[in-house]
Amino acid sequence: MIVLNDDHNTFDGVASALSRILPGMTLDQGHALADRIHHSGQAIVWTGAKETAEHYWEQLREAGLTLAPLEQG
Repeated sequence: MIVLNDDHNTFDGVASALSRILPGMTLDQGHALADRIHHSGQAIVWTGAKETAEHYWEQLREAGLTLAPLEQG
């Protein structure tokens, strides 16, 4: 699952959403990913089974993050 950089989310907001929604993600890891998203335009934040990815994708989208479409396959 890929989170994209945008102009409306703060580093803290992205880090908080990632750590709240993705299992095992700490706030520090969320901040590191937010930094990567900001500097490179995107970051892979989670990989795994499609059904689980859809669940997390929807929760992150509802939290206001900008996400790349899930790959089909």
